[in-house]
Amino acid sequence: MFVYGTLKPGEANFQEYCASHVEKVIPAIAQGCLYHLPLGYPAMILGEGWISGFLLHFPNTKILESLDELEGYQPGRPPNENEYQRRELLIFNPNRRPLGLAWGYLMDPNLVQRLKGTFLPNGQWFGKSTDF
Repeated sequence: MFVYGTLKPGEANFQEYCASHVEKVIPAIAQGCLYHLPLGYPAMILGEGWISGFLLHFPNTKILESLDELEGYQPGRPPNENEYQRRELLIFNPNRRPLGLAWGYLMDPNLVQRLKGTFLPNGQWFGKSTDF
């Protein structure tokens, strides 16, 4: 799973949702554009920039059920009823060498706009920061 927001190590939801399940944490990047939402968390959309995050390795896919619930995603629900969409993304190491495909959560750009997301040109989000 590629994480770039509250599920990153050190952020609000890592301990509760990931810490006891994760086998490996690798610094990683993915192509896209990152936005801070006034709701207090970020949103990723497809784009040409680079987003910094982590690749979390889990022993099985059981974790997806709780992560999907957190992210407002239900696989069988119409996309416009989900807050995020879980998609396979090509993930890279920080030197832009491919690491393979991983799940990640994307938000529809129209929803980002309706939620008044603030573009983060450096592709990094820190929940504890006030510099948005």
